Amino acid sequence: MKRIITPLVAAVVLLASCNQYEKTPTGLAYKIQKGSSKDNLKQGQFVKMHVEYKLPAKDSVLSSSFNRIPVYFMVDSNQKAKHSFIEIINKCAPGDKVEFVMSVDSLKNFGMIQYNEIFHAKDLINGKVEVIKTFATQELMMTDYQAEMEKEKQRESKELKDHLAKKGIKTTENASGFFVEITNAGDATAKADSGKQVSVLYRGTFLDGKKFDGNMDKDAPNTQPLEVVIGSRGIIKGLEDGLTYFGKGGRGRVYIPAMLGYGPAGSPPRIPPYSALVFDIEILDVKIPTPQPAQAPMPGQPMPR
Repeated sequence: MKRIITPLVAAVVLLASCNQYEKTPTGLAYKIQKGSSKDNLKQGQFVKMHVEYKLPAKDSVLSSSFNRIPVYFMVDSNQKAKHSFIEIINKCAPGDKVEFVMSVDSLKNFGMIQYNEIFHAKDLINGKVEVIKTFATQELMMTDYQAEMEKEKQRESKELKDHLAKKGIKTTENASGFFVEITNAGDATAKADSGKQVSVLYRGTFLDGKKFDGNMDKDAPNTQPLEVVIGSRGIIKGLEDGLTYFGKGGRGRVYIPAMLGYGPAGSPPRIPPYSALVFDIEILDVKIPTPQPAQAPMPGQPMPR
């Protein structure tokens, strides 16, 4: 009779044979490759690191900050982490690299996830962490974070520009990093300027042409125009700013890097993290928005002057 070895059993056998992995009280298997620093992370320090999670059963990356914006957070030794690399955070120092294996069953038992189309019983999640540096204050951390944000914007804009050049698509580049392809600029006397209400038909796709949203097609769930007041930030920045290149009757396409769209988080389940987006647009109307009636003040509040 042929013996059946589950992924979890196979992982346990592998870890035991290598004799390199340790286990936390909640069963997280891990190993730390030490760097040059001996100063382990301390309570209250602010940390910059890369983190990645993979599902080996599907050979897919769940999330990864490597080659993207790193993860920033404050070390909190009092946090009751369960089945997470946070359990061993105080054993790590800048320059250290950590590999760990999480059990989906354990995560479910701790109430952290549920079985679904992604996470199945007996599945494992492989993770890795690279501790980059620490900061003495939150202000120093935020300065570094803003610099990483800017680097990501520039990287994405260049990738998008290279894609358009390869496809031979002629566009106008905006200083913030998005690109506009103008088929018809529309009425120059009825521009989609700041403060104007714009009625828009649109179709949102990824760079490969796969559609994720829109009201332009007849089979769309909602074919009503999208009403946008320019400057209100009611839609993603790249699209709102892109509309200002057009007037009433205008048609074209806006190419938006992720950092001017839904960014590192994406918009699950339709839009994955770090997704560049393309919007076909048609401007149906541009007008001054109808003033909203003033709301009566709540009891105890002064009347506006």
